Amino acid sequence: MKLSCLQGNLSKGLSIVGRAVATRSTLPITQNVLIQTDGQRLKLAATNLEIAITCWVGARIENEGAITIPARLLTEFVNSLPNERIDMSLSHRTLHLQCLRSEARINGLDAQDFPPIPMVTDGIATKIDAGLLKEGIRQVTFAAATEETRPVLTGVHLDFNDDRLTMAAADGFRLGVHYTSLSQPVKEKGAVIVPARALNELNRFLGDQEEQVEITVNQQKTQVMFKLKDIHMVSQLIQGNFPNYSQLIPQSYVTRAVIDRAEFAQSIKRASIFARDGSGIVRLEVSTGEGATPGKMKISSRAEEVGDNVNEIDARVDGEPTRIAFNARYLSDVLDVIEEKQVALETTTSSSPGVIRPVGSEKYVHVIMPMFVQW
Repeated sequence: MKLSCLQGNLSKGLSIVGRAVATRSTLPITQNVLIQTDGQRLKLAATNLEIAITCWVGARIENEGAITIPARLLTEFVNSLPNERIDMSLSHRTLHLQCLRSEARINGLDAQDFPPIPMVTDGIATKIDAGLLKEGIRQVTFAAATEETRPVLTGVHLDFNDDRLTMAAADGFRLGVHYTSLSQPVKEKGAVIVPARALNELNRFLGDQEEQVEITVNQQKTQVMFKLKDIHMVSQLIQGNFPNYSQLIPQSYVTRAVIDRAEFAQSIKRASIFARDGSGIVRLEVSTGEGATPGKMKISSRAEEVGDNVNEIDARVDGEPTRIAFNARYLSDVLDVIEEKQVALETTTSSSPGVIRPVGSEKYVHVIMPMFVQW
């Protein structure tokens, strides 16, 4: 193998596939990155046996070949080099790199011993705009569970139906559901559970440009592939039954308060400072206005030994006055992923789930379980 490429391109490629390198493994080769010539491009690949990422970078290929090299060592060395041409050549199992007056020799392992990167074909196949997929991932993955006690809740439920994709995640205390459209309708509907951490990795290299992402699920529904122009990512799917989340979304409300999202988020942030010593609880009290006077939402928190905090913001209230308490972090998390200027908080009783929706958009709904407090 003999080739040359730019340091910037190689560094970017290594940072992309590096997200799939195993940190601890009984299979040492999964801590390596596969370097392989592929036509007139250089192919980089890494896998931790749960996700696999492949990336192609531009290169001038003189001789073909392949080797696996310790990922961390190679990445650190390449990142330390100036943004100039890197010449690489392979002799037996040793990769020689030279950039200007700096060179290194790194011992590797045979490429044929590297776990095969799956190619996912057949099954569900569709395309989606990268920007739309990025928005959906951002609005749901944070609601997935981080503990492995119920594996299905550590994933995001993807439901493909004609030209519509519904993404949902829940951890038992909150639920985020995002609705978006597909560029290419699916031939038959189906649903899978993708690990939230895999989607978060995918989100790191999804651009905001109009690039299309190909999504393919194999017939056995055990693997999914996300394919961009120069990047492929394959992830194992989570097996099991995701909760019927549509039943968890309240279809009516007793009180609906429309508030400024940024003002609400800032008030929650202030209240959370005091809520840290009070089980993370913030109290919301909604009052209706009279005549031309707008309604109000009072946001408060208190910690017995520290003190308390009260914030008040204007609200356009439909329905009855109410009061309800939530975990401050759960409120902050959802307000951070909504782009619209206003949000609506819909409640039924102080012990029933609250619903947050962006005003002017039907693409997103978020449900949060309330906290029980003494008023």
